[in-house]
Amino acid sequence: MKRATSVLERGRAAYAQRAWADAYAALLRADEHAPLADEDLERMALAAGLSGRDAEMLQLHERLYHHRLEADHALPAARAAFWIGFRLSSMREIGKASAWLQRAQRLAERASDGCAEQGYLLLPTIHRQLAAGEYGEALSATRAAVALAERFGDTDLLALGRNLQGRALINLGEIERGLGLLDEAMLSAANGELSPIVTGLVYCNVIASCQRVYALQRAREWTTALERWCASQPQLVPFAGTCLVHRAEILQLGGAWSEASEEARRCSEGPAVAGQDAVGSAFYQQAEIQRLRGELDAAEATYRSASEHGREPQPGLALLRLAQGQGAAAQNTIRRVLGASSDPLQRAQFLPAYVEIMLAGGELEHAREACDELEQIAQRFDTEILAAMAAHARGAIQLAEGDGQSALTPLRRAFAVWQRIGAPYLAARLRVLIARACTALGDCDGAALELDAARAVFAQLGAARDLTALAALSAELSEPSVPGAAQARAPAPPAAKPTRRSEATTSRLGGAPAALPMGREGRVPFPIATAARAHGLSARELEVLRLIASGKTNKAIAQALFLSEKTVDRHVSNIFDKLEVHSRAAATAYAYAHALI
Repeated sequence: MKRATSVLERGRAAYAQRAWADAYAALLRADEHAPLADEDLERMALAAGLSGRDAEMLQLHERLYHHRLEADHALPAARAAFWIGFRLSSMREIGKASAWLQRAQRLAERASDGCAEQGYLLLPTIHRQLAAGEYGEALSATRAAVALAERFGDTDLLALGRNLQGRALINLGEIERGLGLLDEAMLSAANGELSPIVTGLVYCNVIASCQRVYALQRAREWTTALERWCASQPQLVPFAGTCLVHRAEILQLGGAWSEASEEARRCSEGPAVAGQDAVGSAFYQQAEIQRLRGELDAAEATYRSASEHGREPQPGLALLRLAQGQGAAAQNTIRRVLGASSDPLQRAQFLPAYVEIMLAGGELEHAREACDELEQIAQRFDTEILAAMAAHARGAIQLAEGDGQSALTPLRRAFAVWQRIGAPYLAARLRVLIARACTALGDCDGAALELDAARAVFAQLGAARDLTALAALSAELSEPSVPGAAQARAPAPPAAKPTRRSEATTSRLGGAPAALPMGREGRVPFPIATAARAHGLSARELEVLRLIASGKTNKAIAQALFLSEKTVDRHVSNIFDKLEVHSRAAATAYAYAHALI
């Protein structure tokens, strides 16, 4: 008996310390000696769920339900039935989930004066209404849930209700009110006021809602808080994978691609680490980084893995087809995806890619229509990031129309946003478009500065295809052209439908084909970067030097620039000779010292 008491105390202590697997193991042993009382049985059920033992968690909650029912404790039994139904619903076992929720409903209805359990039972309905786009109905239901939570002093229900109320308001266009309620729910989670399950639910739902409306600063802040919360309990399973995915998304946006890829890989190792939804999102995140790095075959396989785990692989897969030179396939795919979506915020996720793909195919009218819609969504929801996305699209279209002067204002506005929030890749892509606008206006020096800055970012990130496209552009720009500012400022001819080569190139050079002024023999009147010439380097040698400085081997450089390793060896040897250095480290130091990076 003494030993059983000791094991039980160890289980309770482990539970208090949030060592979920240890708590479950100890409580299980104690239960084998003598059946646990309801309070400890509930602890064991929660410890099972938090350590990733869903089947055991469901069995223990069912046992708890029957214990409470036999003791005529209707409301506690209703709560146990609710959590069974709620978890089964998230596991997509809809029939069983509905049956358990019906049981809970019947028990909760015994409380003629109302009860907190009735508020919990509104939550599945609210989730369905939000998914169906019935935001007004969802808002009314959340108010009822919050009122019950406040009346009966249930902090868990209050946080969940405010979270869902915030989501409904956001979808109705009341962004600030909605985000304020999300912040309030998150504060309760961060301060340790909620049960562990509800804490994890609030963290994940709030971060997803912030990302949905591109409230990126909030998403970063709350992702950091979620990371700390997960790190404080290493045996936590259900929310750890989602935390890794959110962290990967934030790291990718901030330019830490290798770290982002590693976090996503950890999540995608399998359902033992995360649920299917998180695994699918992790594969998608990995595929995005592979695509941006130019690892197209690997990206295709990883997008397929994302799809197999239930994650829509768009718009990434459509952009991959564009990068592969399959413009028609990209157009068909993005049209299909956009046509299947009616929710404005979801459409906003696809519209920038739609604009890019349509411009690459010379479909200016379709691109304009999509840009108009994106601007309307940005105006309706009034968030800075949506406005930047719309400005980026508008500037790209104006460039394609040959109006470099008009394009500069939206492009610089979008660039300022991405630069300020710390999104280097997106800012660099805008620099390329700004350079095109400068070129159209005859400002070759301004364009050179923008391209050099973009090139340095692409090299640092390992954005191989962007570097390759810039190298190809530099080779064209180094050709002699008919001089004269008047010709440089002449209006561009109507955009012709691009060839497969131009589809891929213009897509990589900032996201849209620009209608640039053309000189003799179709060359753009634009000089190669003066820094490279000053040190005797060709455009290709400058690209190789920057990749050396980023730490890449000759083999990796060959893959990034689609050259043979022998050709890269020759370029490296020429660089060493021209710069009078004898090692990669010395070449890197020289590049930094002379502002070649």
